[in-house]
Amino acid sequence: MNSSTACPLDCYDACEIEVKNDKLKGIKRAHTQGFLCPNLNHYEDYETIKYPSYKGEEISMQDALLKLEKMLSFTPKDEILHYKGHGNFALMQDVTSHFFASYGATLTDGSLCDGAGEAGIIEGRGSNKNMPISEIAKSDIVIFWGRNPHATSSHLLPLIKDKKIIVIDPVKTDIAKIADLHIQIKAHGDLFLAMLLSRFLYIENSYDEEFVKKYASEYEEYYELTQGVRIRLILEQIDLTLGDIGNILELVHGKKVAIVCGVGIQKYSDGADVMRSIDGFAAMLGLFGKEGCGVAYLGASRDLVNNPFETQAKKVSKVNTRFEDFKTVFIQGANPLSQMPDSLRVKESISKVENVVYFGLYENESSEAADLIIPAKSFLHKDDIRTSYSHNAMMNMHKQSDCEFGISEYDLSKYLCDTFDIELKEELYYINHFKEFSKEDTTGISYVKGRENIPYQDGFDTQTQEFCFLEDIDSKMPDDSKLSLITSKSSRSLNSQFKRDTKVYINSSLGFTDGEFIRISSQNGSVELEVQNNDDVRSDSILIYSGTKGLNNLTSSRHSIEGKSAIYQEDRVTISHV
Repeated sequence: MNSSTACPLDCYDACEIEVKNDKLKGIKRAHTQGFLCPNLNHYEDYETIKYPSYKGEEISMQDALLKLEKMLSFTPKDEILHYKGHGNFALMQDVTSHFFASYGATLTDGSLCDGAGEAGIIEGRGSNKNMPISEIAKSDIVIFWGRNPHATSSHLLPLIKDKKIIVIDPVKTDIAKIADLHIQIKAHGDLFLAMLLSRFLYIENSYDEEFVKKYASEYEEYYELTQGVRIRLILEQIDLTLGDIGNILELVHGKKVAIVCGVGIQKYSDGADVMRSIDGFAAMLGLFGKEGCGVAYLGASRDLVNNPFETQAKKVSKVNTRFEDFKTVFIQGANPLSQMPDSLRVKESISKVENVVYFGLYENESSEAADLIIPAKSFLHKDDIRTSYSHNAMMNMHKQSDCEFGISEYDLSKYLCDTFDIELKEELYYINHFKEFSKEDTTGISYVKGRENIPYQDGFDTQTQEFCFLEDIDSKMPDDSKLSLITSKSSRSLNSQFKRDTKVYINSSLGFTDGEFIRISSQNGSVELEVQNNDDVRSDSILIYSGTKGLNNLTSSRHSIEGKSAIYQEDRVTISHV
């Protein structure tokens, strides 16, 4: 067996791995640079589900497959839901969608992560082509806008040692503590900051005139839109000064700039406009189509890769799914009872489902609610292939060893397709199909064919080949009567996988004591959590890490205006003694 593989996790880095003496090591090349993130360093410390079970009783895999077959056979096809997450991000995972769509079941769409931001990017640029990590390495200035690489993308850290760092974040994160400039903006103030930066670029004649005249010719109309933002009032509302604006512009002037954005900036109903306004600032600076310049968010990981499992099916929203509309729900690589917004509604909804099937690696809230549990195989025990939304590599995921526990996505789908007379080719056929969309460079690394390290060199992918600025905004800062909820990623977990946090982090000025439990409430529900005072958090905000049990009791199941995305930080909260 080949000793190399790649990490399957839904993560920016998508590391390449070599297995030595049953230990995972980072491959010493390209984006992995010889080390693994904290989650992979402890990947095998977390116990996986080993045996199938039904109604709490352990059963054989064969019996589990027969029970699943029976559930599907006795359920009207339009009452079957396949709820698939990205616990495993590899390309073969969609083989299950091929079965369920071909069978006539309902699938999901929408996003619990980045959909609003991607919608804003596409509206401005015409496509979502990311600035890869290899180009960030060539920048002079890196702006981390709502992104903390220590927690979410540790492989960026060696690349920024000698660069000027600007951080825009309501939390004084690890990267903010070593930055040359930290702008501790009020939560949800990003759109107005981006517009003011563009406005002052125009006023000071510091924008890239050659670029905007060629590729963003409506910049003067956009400047007129920014004039509708009342400078003194907005600066007061987002808790910044003219000096902060000046400091940012002084540092970026005439430099190669990478703006590296996190998903927190777009967890709002107007998330698309937030991302588009940041792109607008980048366009005014002329950052697109140039070496070491651009905006890094989450690129379209499957861009230019044809999906052989693409099948038409009815779909319902992943954000506010009405589980009670279905008799049989098959949950794969997801934990909707924790990670979907408005958890209290989700719990009630899923309790009305006759057959809940959980197909995954770890015990969690969703497996606890399942009637039938089918354990999946770890990425170490099956073949697969993956791409990334942070770089352009296509990585082979070679099986490392046999394992008597669990079943792979392909083998499960093969069983179901054979049972219900649905065509499915051999597994190697699909893996080879994906490989056809890659090419090797001189170092032996495979990349997706046609992906550009420097996208938009010949203009944007809009009809006019020009960047489309925001034409109007309908955003305003919330009042200060309640606290902002920040739902960042933890460095010790990946949403509800691995070592989940248990606390709420608040500023000591709010008057609570470490270790006491407080009730956090929103219009959607409440949760009680242990206090950890932390003055890195603004006094008008609280921080609860994604994956914390009960967090999504607080969040709304409404969608973003564009992008059909969850808006975890839209609803404000109050806190009180228990």
